[in-house]
Amino acid sequence: MKLFKGIFKAIKSFFISIGHFIDKFIIVPITKFFLGILNIFNKNGKYLEKWMSNKNTLIFISLGLALAAFFIVDSKSVILSETSAEVIYNQPVSYIYNNEAYVVEGLPEEVDITLIGRKSDLYLARQLSTHEVTIDLTGLKPGTHKVNLNYKQSLTSIDYKLDPSVATVIIYPKKSKSMDVTVDLLNQDKLDEKLFINEVKLENKKVYIKGAEHVLNKVATVKALLDVNNIANSKTGEIDVKDIPLLAYDDHGNIIDVEIVPEKIDATVTITSPQKELPIKIIPKGNVVFGQAISTITSDVSKVTVYGDEEALDKLNYIPVEIDVEGLKENKDYSETIQKPAGVRSISTSTINIKVTLEKEVTKEITGVRINPKNLGEGLVVNAAREEDITITVIVKGVESVLNTIDASSINAYIDLKDYTEGNHEVDVIVEGSDVKVNYTPKTKKINVIISKT
Repeated sequence: MKLFKGIFKAIKSFFISIGHFIDKFIIVPITKFFLGILNIFNKNGKYLEKWMSNKNTLIFISLGLALAAFFIVDSKSVILSETSAEVIYNQPVSYIYNNEAYVVEGLPEEVDITLIGRKSDLYLARQLSTHEVTIDLTGLKPGTHKVNLNYKQSLTSIDYKLDPSVATVIIYPKKSKSMDVTVDLLNQDKLDEKLFINEVKLENKKVYIKGAEHVLNKVATVKALLDVNNIANSKTGEIDVKDIPLLAYDDHGNIIDVEIVPEKIDATVTITSPQKELPIKIIPKGNVVFGQAISTITSDVSKVTVYGDEEALDKLNYIPVEIDVEGLKENKDYSETIQKPAGVRSISTSTINIKVTLEKEVTKEITGVRINPKNLGEGLVVNAAREEDITITVIVKGVESVLNTIDASSINAYIDLKDYTEGNHEVDVIVEGSDVKVNYTPKTKKINVIISKT
């Protein structure tokens, strides 16, 4: 019934458009023409009026208009009766098969339809929105098949051609596999820098992936993609997040197209604000001019509060700020940006002003600094080959007032025995000190040690 109503409406619209055409391009121009003549021969208006009111004159004018209308309609009907073709591009294709039991590869997503017929029929076909293209795989078993695409014609008077008209498809049995779900946080930078996502507790830790066996074998992980934008305005505490999308990935991070059951997952997100107060440690880089040494380093910030990952904060004892003193020959003021260490999201103060003063450099020797081993392998012991290799002398350089506070207990001398095995070895001596204004150099660069099993 709806189809006939649509056809009737289209025919009605067609004849109305012809009427509008005759009125616009024939009646109105002719009327304007005669009015123009009346204006030109205004003096003879009575004569023209008499001529126009003559019955024979009106008959001839009506006859002329009727003939003109006939020829126009006739030419239009000839045009509409001519055979033509029209292409409808990118029409979606629907599929009929048991998607609970099978997976199909090679199905076309879109098709082009070429309609062939009279222009009047094509016009009517355009008014009908139904251009359904289907592939019916009912009854086909696993394997490779060539199948036809079917077009549901709206008008039987029109021929059609599909591109493509045939598809080669591969049908696989649908398999399923259980997978663990991991969480991937998106847009973490949108979260307040003082807040930290401490835990994401998923409603289900396992999901099922379904598809062809050779595709399932490519899946390395299934991730729940939690968009932090959805919780960016939250405060500390637990937040329930609904409908987190799931995606499957291979070993290279490429998305694998498989069915995931369920498609989405819920989670409880715990937001915390771990913080820690840490001292600032200013570290000079480079050497000042010869004969000078750093006397004092002062700053307007001595401590800062840092926010971030709790595990990362536990490993931090201070926040380092480096200044370049290479070739420095006079007192200098610095303005530096405090860099955030790994795992730190926010620092209470972002800049620091530092003042460095210089004085004359002096040298001093500190004796009796004991050497300690580091990174010795398990089950091994180390002994000095000679008694004089147990302790060393360290040369310290700096200003006199600073060196007067340095003794052997404030210097750390050690040898790094990583990757060393049994036997006699000559190893480098490394010295460190807690005062960054002092330069530490071991007088003995290498010592001999004996490594043996316990």
